[in-house]
Amino acid sequence: MDYLDQQILMKLKENARQSASDISKEIHLSVSTVIDRIRKMESSGVIESYTVITDEKKTGNDITALMEISLEHPRYNELFIENIKKNPNIISCYYLTGEFDYLLKIACQSSEHLEQIHHWIKDQGGVRQTRTHYVLRTEKNIYSPLPEAKE
Repeated sequence: MDYLDQQILMKLKENARQSASDISKEIHLSVSTVIDRIRKMESSGVIESYTVITDEKKTGNDITALMEISLEHPRYNELFIENIKKNPNIISCYYLTGEFDYLLKIACQSSEHLEQIHHWIKDQGGVRQTRTHYVLRTEKNIYSPLPEAKE
């Protein structure tokens, strides 16, 4: 991935719906070159998918929480992950080093809803311990960073 690919990615991160024509004007490449580079980044897996970032509060999810999970034994990992993937309120799951095994990002409607999710998680096989943090305010929310641009 070179500097031009990084510029294209920055433009797509700003607005993934903008046309190749608009991108080509901004970074001074031909439309066909921009399209070719985007296709190459898609086929190589640099661009995995296109998504929408929503304002959770405007979609009815007023609570965001981060929950740390510790499992009793690694043999529970596979089933735990399988079940976590089925819950639409768990929007991110990270496998960790350290005291806890997983960190979940949860978006839900209310503290009562979070309590229901918490009970559901505690009911999963092998869950030994949880620690939950309420998010007071989101200061930064990007899907993934770009590598440092090199000209």
